Formats: sequence, structure tokens, C-alpha cells
Amino acid sequence: MTRATRLSPKEKARIERLLTTLEAHHPNATTELNFGNTFQLLIAVILSAQCTDKRVNMVTEGFFARYPDAEAMARLDELELLSEIKSINFAPTKAKNIYKTIRMLLDLYGGEVPGTREALEALPGVGRKTANVVLATAFDVPALAVDTHVFRVSKRLGMAKAETPEETERQLERLIPREKWSLAHHWLILHGRYTCTARKPMCDRCPLTADCPEYARLTKPSPAAKARPTAKAATKTAGKTPKKKAAQAQ
Repeated sequence: MTRATRLSPKEKARIERLLTTLEAHHPNATTELNFGNTFQLLIAVILSAQCTDKRVNMVTEGFFARYPDAEAMARLDELELLSEIKSINFAPTKAKNIYKTIRMLLDLYGGEVPGTREALEALPGVGRKTANVVLATAFDVPALAVDTHVFRVSKRLGMAKAETPEETERQLERLIPREKWSLAHHWLILHGRYTCTARKPMCDRCPLTADCPEYARLTKPSPAAKARPTAKAATKTAGKTPKKKAAQAQ
């Protein structure tokens, strides 16, 4: 069981404000992957690793219509599978993993997706993040998946200070109420995808700047800037001649 992190009253209030604001801005947060059943969700999440949801949805729209479940998709060999997903990043590796996963689902679970972390992570191409997404989305199990967006945003907001997704997950679980783990995962993803972007965060439209330590760091005047005279002060100084030099000039 995850232990709660001891926070100062001030820090606890800050975290609560962050979560409340994120929830208010993403009241219906859920995955942006399109799927019609748990099997399709699993395949879509495997495909989404290091690839955008938008691209995955473009590929799976027709793919899932033709092969909606494990039994139907099992009719494809590995090369045919690759042909279906070739525009996805790392398609050869993903095709190989999906091919093996389908066989395991048919052999061990009658084509159904298992609902435990251990069973999910035993499937080729399924790591902790993928398992967490499937558990939270399909089985309503409290789980907090850490992808690149969650990892980046949680560090910028000062909610986690870890160097790995696994430790970030543990730190976030200590801060966020268990019943909100799955929702918080989506809040952080959407915030990172559309506002707190990797290369150029859109701080001018972010509702979290008042409680964001990264924003405070970015907008804090540097010591050099403080030492420099303001434009107004420089103008006044430039217009004055030192008294001693003025006397000598006369």
C-alpha cells in the first residue's frame, strides 16, 4: 500500500489547488484513443508507444473495422499485420509483439484481455504504462500511468522529482487520492499535450501558473537584470553631467 507523503500545510494546499484546477479544465477527461472493446484498447495502447494518438486513430479506424477482435486479427500473419500498421512508429517491433500477444490471448484467455497487472505485463509489448492504461480504462482499477506527458508535467509542477517513470508513479500516488489516480493521469496528459508542451509551454494561457514552480523560475528576474539600471533610470543618468566635470568644462 502506498504511504501518504507528509506535506507542509502550504504545500498540501498548493497540490490541492493544482488538482482542483486540472479537474475543472478537463471535467470529462479520458483517453483520446478510439476503440470499441477491450481488445481494441489494448492494441491501440501498444501502438501508441512513442506515437501520437492522432496517428494511431487514423490507422486503427479501418484496421479495427476489418479485424475487431483477437480471433479476427489472428487471421493475419506477421507481415500482413505490419502492412496494416506500417505508418506507425516502430511498426516492425509492434507488429511482432501484437502477433505474439494475439496468440497468447487466444491460447490462455479465450481471446479476452486479462484484468490483472501480472497477466497484462506478461503479454509481449505490454509494459507497466500500457497495463495501467488498460486497467484504469477497461477495468476501472485505480492506476496512474506515467507517459512522457505525465512525467514532464508532474516535474514542472513540482509534484514529482523522480528520474524514472516508475518512481514518478510512486510519488504521484502518494500525493493524489487513490480514487483520482485514473483521472489525474488523463488530466496531466491533456495538460501536457495541449498547454504544457515539451518544447514551448504555453504559459500565457495556463491556469496553473500561480502554483507552478517552473513558471516562477522562468519569470524570475536574473541577478544581472536586477543589477542593470532600468531604461527610465538610464535616461535620467544620461541627461546629467557630473558636477565636478561640468565645473572643469566651464
